[in-house]
Amino acid sequence: MEVNQLNWYNAKLREFLTPDQVKTIMRKSDLRAALEILEMWLWIAFAFALVGFFPNVFTVIISLFILGGQQLACAILMHDCSHDSMFNSRRANLIIGNWFGAYPILHNLEQYRPYHREHHIYTGLDNDPDLSLTKGYPTSAISMLRKISRDLAGATGIKAEIGVIAMHLGILKYNLGGLIIRIMEKRDWKDAIVSTFKNLAGPIASNLIMFGLLYLLGHPMLYLLWIGAMLTTYNFCLRIRSIAEHSLVEEQQDPQKNTRTTYANFIERMLFAPYHVNYHAEHHLCMGAPSYNLPKMHEILLEKGFYKDGVMEFNYWNTFKRAIVNKEQ
Repeated sequence: MEVNQLNWYNAKLREFLTPDQVKTIMRKSDLRAALEILEMWLWIAFAFALVGFFPNVFTVIISLFILGGQQLACAILMHDCSHDSMFNSRRANLIIGNWFGAYPILHNLEQYRPYHREHHIYTGLDNDPDLSLTKGYPTSAISMLRKISRDLAGATGIKAEIGVIAMHLGILKYNLGGLIIRIMEKRDWKDAIVSTFKNLAGPIASNLIMFGLLYLLGHPMLYLLWIGAMLTTYNFCLRIRSIAEHSLVEEQQDPQKNTRTTYANFIERMLFAPYHVNYHAEHHLCMGAPSYNLPKMHEILLEKGFYKDGVMEFNYWNTFKRAIVNKEQ
């Protein structure tokens, strides 16, 4: 099924929302965006301070999970800014999305934006570049345990970060879905150096700044928590988030039934649903809408009956349980 689903979303948006409602949902607030980003970085500061003031194994574990959730928040900020949906200025979305979202987790908007657009065009179809993140469920309890163990032990993260570096170097095609696509065409070595520098300069500078601030505060070793979370808890949070959004759906190729909205409590928002990304059906229906307007959009769609055919869950735990099946049954 080779079809651009954006046409379906545009038609469905007109069916369920009036032009005035769309205008309201699309309205951006630089202040609200800035406050949400500030909240994320205050949590990151808190995670470092927690171990800095109370260094023990329990605070390290808590810090790693907080940082993993906030690294996912960095990824979602990159995602939202790639849609130019956080700030009124396209330039502000690019600069802030990179320096406060993409760069700290070793990515950049310039590579991510065209990649992610393909996901919206081909959601759930064979051409969806994120398909490998969401297929393979339900799985056995043993298989799920192996997946989560690899995430928390760092095996998933090490493999992923090696891949990211290879993408920045121009060895692999940019893909965050786990596909390894080698770039075969030869490049001029000067162009390769310029491209590599362009891809890596921001991420390296951002992480040097973070390390430098911790060094000036007298705790440079705390930076290891950021690296540790990127290799472990971040991948766990990413896995649960991906399952909730597009896995275990009735009809993978039906745009109204292949994307799930999930209600989230405080802990779930911290770990799996930053920036209201849990309202994922709403995001796909109107991908330019600011994340802070998605809860209001959800209320409208709920009242208008969108979820008679749409997919919704009341918490992340329910979806996670459905992702595990007893193979003997």
